Amino acid sequence: MNFDAIIGQDFLKTYFQKIISLNRIPHTQLFVGDEGTGTLPMALAFANRLLCGDDTNCQNKVNKIIHPDLHFVFPTAASGSTKNINSDHFLPQWRQFIAQNPYAGLYDWMQFLNLANKQGQIRVADAEQIIKKVSVKPYEARYKVFIIWMVEKMNNETANKLLKILEEPPEDTKFILIAEKTDHILPTILSRCQIHHFNLIPVKTIQDALTKHFDLQPEQALKVAHQANGNWHKAIQLAKAENTDDDFQKLFIEWVRVAFSAKTDKQAIRKLIMWSEKIAGENRETQKQFLEFALETFRQALLINYQNSDLAYYDFSANKFDLNKLAPFIHSGNIQNIYESVTDALYHIERNANPKLIFLNLSINLTKFIHKKEKSI
Repeated sequence: MNFDAIIGQDFLKTYFQKIISLNRIPHTQLFVGDEGTGTLPMALAFANRLLCGDDTNCQNKVNKIIHPDLHFVFPTAASGSTKNINSDHFLPQWRQFIAQNPYAGLYDWMQFLNLANKQGQIRVADAEQIIKKVSVKPYEARYKVFIIWMVEKMNNETANKLLKILEEPPEDTKFILIAEKTDHILPTILSRCQIHHFNLIPVKTIQDALTKHFDLQPEQALKVAHQANGNWHKAIQLAKAENTDDDFQKLFIEWVRVAFSAKTDKQAIRKLIMWSEKIAGENRETQKQFLEFALETFRQALLINYQNSDLAYYDFSANKFDLNKLAPFIHSGNIQNIYESVTDALYHIERNANPKLIFLNLSINLTKFIHKKEKSI
């Protein structure tokens, strides 16, 4: 990974290259950004430049995660009777994971390990490994670089064990900590870091990257970029989705029409059960993608309702559905309810709850919310 391969974050790319060239490198940095904004790829690019400069052989070692002076710490979980595990036990899987997509998030990592139902943690055993490695001189490069990914998953005992080394590491040691949020990081850790915040990636930047890296026309790339909401990992998932917009449109249209008819159609609940069973039969990623599609469709209907139709880009005409007719039913009186219900369903799908129950509950809620009146001001 090099700086040119990173999507967006131009200001930070320029800044990091400058401090490396001037040899003004903080001993401990914290990269903070939502999933898909490029915190881990940026850390890899930083390490690549710092350890290797223009040495291509060295760069290949960094890219393959086999450079002896590049060390990783990340959340793990015990499997079976395994105890005292640390990140080094999972390095082969970590190399594969990064090779597939360094923009992926913690849930993807735990799923990759087949530990999706467990809580990943950075443990005391990891801290002990860091302290041990810090005491050794670099093998090939001028520096040793430690990348600690998802540092908010570090428990207090581990964090306290690392305080001193993070505050005063040896001159030849640099730490890059990575987090999505700082809320669960000890203040004593934060105070030892130079903090850099990563912005969501702009729609145009994602659109351009999609047309470059995937076989998407600009119009389709724009739709995906809007849905991705600043998250390149999500954009990749959407671009690779097996289901087309047309498949999701048909599911959405059937769903909404049954929800509308619930007041007068005695068979509506049976139809909603059948619809829920249909989508529950899809794989988890397809279910998540449909829910994301539904969220964006409701958002666009809301924009149309409040005279911002120029920002609505979904076209349902091929399926003989007019989003303008749905728009009056999506308003300030129910959008929050709808949004919370769909995002709650997403949350539970990601945690492998029963999809039939999740989608049926969501569908029943939709029948209530979609008929809710907008409050007059």
